[in-house]
Amino acid sequence: MRIAVHWQILIALALAVLLGASIDADSATGLSVVPVLDFIGTMFLNALKMIIVPLIVASIIVGIGNLGSGALGKLGGKTIAYYLTTSALAISAGLLLVNFIQPGITSDGVPAQQVLGLHADTGEIAGKLEGRSGADVVAIFLRMIPPNIVQAAADGQMLGLIFFSLLFGYFMERVFRDGRDALHNFWQGVLEVMMKITGLIMWFAPIGVFALVGEVVIVSGLEVFIPLASYFFTVLAALAIHMFVVLPFLMRLFGINPIKQFRAMASALLTAFSTSSSSATLPVTLGCVRNQAGVSNRVGSFVLPLGATVNMDGTALYECVAVLFLAQAYGIDLSVAQQAMVVLLALLTSVGVAGIPSASLVAIVLILGTIGLPAEAVGLILAVDRVLDMCRTSVNVFGDSSGAVVIARSEGEETKVV
Repeated sequence: MRIAVHWQILIALALAVLLGASIDADSATGLSVVPVLDFIGTMFLNALKMIIVPLIVASIIVGIGNLGSGALGKLGGKTIAYYLTTSALAISAGLLLVNFIQPGITSDGVPAQQVLGLHADTGEIAGKLEGRSGADVVAIFLRMIPPNIVQAAADGQMLGLIFFSLLFGYFMERVFRDGRDALHNFWQGVLEVMMKITGLIMWFAPIGVFALVGEVVIVSGLEVFIPLASYFFTVLAALAIHMFVVLPFLMRLFGINPIKQFRAMASALLTAFSTSSSSATLPVTLGCVRNQAGVSNRVGSFVLPLGATVNMDGTALYECVAVLFLAQAYGIDLSVAQQAMVVLLALLTSVGVAGIPSASLVAIVLILGTIGLPAEAVGLILAVDRVLDMCRTSVNVFGDSSGAVVIARSEGEETKVV
């Protein structure tokens, strides 16, 4: 019987720690083992980078295309407005908390770069950030419209590629039927292929984690896990604030009882937590919203599938905290414009993240590359990602279900959770 991937990752993490603790970096064994681990870890990171462009583009185009040509009416407008609002609030919670706690800074007040075993030069990173940040937030919007979309993809300028994908998905549904069907089938096929490739890469994730974490522990020692623990609990606290404070407050505004909503969604939340997949949880979510919360089929069948595709509150929050944590660890003080870029990218890429386990890691690599930070520490984040993935998926699903009952109430429906 095959062991679940998350257990494999945990076992790989434990073995990497044992290996790192038993080998000294300056010994003959350490000198021979470290290059091998570095090679394997680099291959894993390269595999993640390889799928960024096709996965994000296909996900966004299919997600927007699934709205349908007539979906952006009154119901569609309400749904999108709600999802954008909750995603923005989730990112804001993560942004405030990571700036307040500063998990990337050690207790001695210095960046955790050396402790985490991050080897990139801080001065070189700062130069890249300065070159990419622009003078102000206006520069962010200029990058949304690249003069050459193919060159933008090749150069890793994903903001423009995301904007192009949004436009393509929107207008794809507004051409003649044969062309629309052909394009939709093509991009749906690309998305399914990329999700299978992502699954294959994540099948090798335990090996990648073992190599990346093992190398870091050999070089830096067990102290590497102290800032990771701070990062872990920062993400959990931000997710808890959004799930138990922000979303209940929004539901209260529409006369919805949050406690009843939590009870109604218990099965869906447990499924989301165990599977780490909002897509796999969708049938359970639909059943809970219809039968337990009393939302009509008209609202539920539109709002929930759309939410499982484009509404990822927990994922957007997680991406923001992860990127700012790594910036702190490198000793990089991001300006307001640079943090605004991270927020915007987290919001846009959360739309394109597939609803499968650990898919947000691809988006994190994308954001890091876009703002000029190296992707070398993604393996460390992966070491604590599984539990965080389970938690943020639960937040994603609860955000979708909250949206369904809020939209239903705005449409005048009498639900069971008032």
